[in-house]
Amino acid sequence: MRKEDTQGFDGRLMRRIVRYLAPYKWWVLAAFVLTAGASFLGPLRPRLVQEAIDGYIVPGDLEGLQGIVLLLVGALVGEGVFSLMQGYLTQWIGQNAIYDLRTKVFRHIQRQPLRFFDRTPVGRLITRATSDVEALSDVLSAGVVVIMGNLFRIAFILYFMFSLNWVLALVVLAVMPAMAYGVFQFRRKVRVQYRETRKQVARLNSFLQEHISGMHIVQAFNREREEMKRFSGINHEHRAAQIKTIFYFALFWPMVDIVASTALGLVIWFGGLQAMAGTLTIGVLIAFIQFSRQFFEPIRNLSDQYNTLQSAMAGAERIFGLLDEDASLVEKTTPLVLDRVQGRIEFRNVWFSYRPEEEDGDRETDWILRDVSFVVEPGQQVAIVGATGAGKTTIINTLLRFYDIQRGGIFIDGIDIRDLRLAELRRRVGLVLQDVFLFSGSIAHNLTLEDPDITEADMRRASELVGADAFIRKLPDGYGQDVRERGASLSHGQRQLLSFVRALVYDPEFLVLDEATSSVDTETERLIEQALEKLMAGRTSLVVAHRLSTIQHSDRILVMHKGRIREQGAHQELLAMDGLYRRLYELQYAEQEGQQAA
Repeated sequence: MRKEDTQGFDGRLMRRIVRYLAPYKWWVLAAFVLTAGASFLGPLRPRLVQEAIDGYIVPGDLEGLQGIVLLLVGALVGEGVFSLMQGYLTQWIGQNAIYDLRTKVFRHIQRQPLRFFDRTPVGRLITRATSDVEALSDVLSAGVVVIMGNLFRIAFILYFMFSLNWVLALVVLAVMPAMAYGVFQFRRKVRVQYRETRKQVARLNSFLQEHISGMHIVQAFNREREEMKRFSGINHEHRAAQIKTIFYFALFWPMVDIVASTALGLVIWFGGLQAMAGTLTIGVLIAFIQFSRQFFEPIRNLSDQYNTLQSAMAGAERIFGLLDEDASLVEKTTPLVLDRVQGRIEFRNVWFSYRPEEEDGDRETDWILRDVSFVVEPGQQVAIVGATGAGKTTIINTLLRFYDIQRGGIFIDGIDIRDLRLAELRRRVGLVLQDVFLFSGSIAHNLTLEDPDITEADMRRASELVGADAFIRKLPDGYGQDVRERGASLSHGQRQLLSFVRALVYDPEFLVLDEATSSVDTETERLIEQALEKLMAGRTSLVVAHRLSTIQHSDRILVMHKGRIREQGAHQELLAMDGLYRRLYELQYAEQEGQQAA
């Protein structure tokens, strides 16, 4: 078993957790003051009871008794008021700290490049931002303050007990070795089990997210029974981890009660003998009975807080593990600015692999782009074609710095894209992908993404240019129509048209189309092509195409094969070469003839 699995308290993690309370330090200080006040008034009550019995009831001093009773009432009311204020304040502090932490986690996730999401399951990230953050809620809301409050209460109880009778105080403490041993064993077991529980929660979330998103595949291939078996297995392991945690608590709580009852019995026995011998007053004995009950209450609370702390530690390990794994693209501290965009794109001896350089592997076979060089002059339309896996989409990914290249350089108007701010680079480029993603919400929300710089007039103008305005107006709520998750209420062609509007509403200087018309019907494709003829005029355009018929009028066509540019030229020039492009063209032409004949 690893050392970190058995240690009960990680000071480094705790310091990082508490750091999120720093912006609210004065409110935390106020909560400590309120907690200390409530912690003092609680143990004060048995001391006042002892004084009432021995100092006023036994002598028969009614007037003095009335004063003590008023003090008791004041202590009760004061403890209640302090506890109420402290409870609300700590929850307010904690919820603000949780808000800050969850915001930081989501901001961190947004900053990561696509390489990070390639190797990290979405369900795991959802777990980090939801249930793992929530696991820290109790610690940040009340954990630190409540733990200190319980420690204050124990200290005040010990003070009052030893000031009254040090012998009986030692009798109460005689059971503490057994308590300490039980707490040590419990702490060691529960730390490991909480880590396992958080692990199973992440597995469960990952499985659910993946299979709910891909439910149409599960149902189409009749995999419901098999996937149900897999889910049952993961669910079983999650249940087993939870039950094992419950088992440890089922043993621990009775042990605490037994130790507390033993201490109470010892106080009654030894205190009773002293009272019968006349060496101990009845008031002191009654006070110690109350003290012995009060003494183990904060210990129980501390055990419960330890439960919360273990859950928080397990969640914190995973959250800070995510925050410490920062693969975000490096930006220059003083980036260059594109004042007047000419529209020139240049790839210069670019080499790229999706495998990070620090990973082992055969680098020679891992290269997706191999010494790729080409230039797109301002206003030109350049198309990229090739077989699947040739590296077409990778050119788009590297141009927008979704991934950073390992060798060579990519330049816009002679400026290396790594010298530009990511936000500016991507603002200049209008991107349309084959797989259109729409968010839940209205069409207007999906077109503008709530960018305040985009007016309604801009949105409608772009929609009219693309030809999407016609079908949008026919919807019951027009631009306010809710498209539901992933645009499920729209056809694929309609979603594709919306993606064109979303790219063009920013009036970008560059257009990048990645198989943007490969999955639409002929009528929609014709509509898009008509719009593109207008939209590409004056803009530098880079088009990844599957249908060669859509790019025959491009200024230049790049033919890629196994990560290299094998041929380039205009449509007729490439046909005359009788090379890769001609074979691709003839293959598609034969397929089209076969479909028409069928």
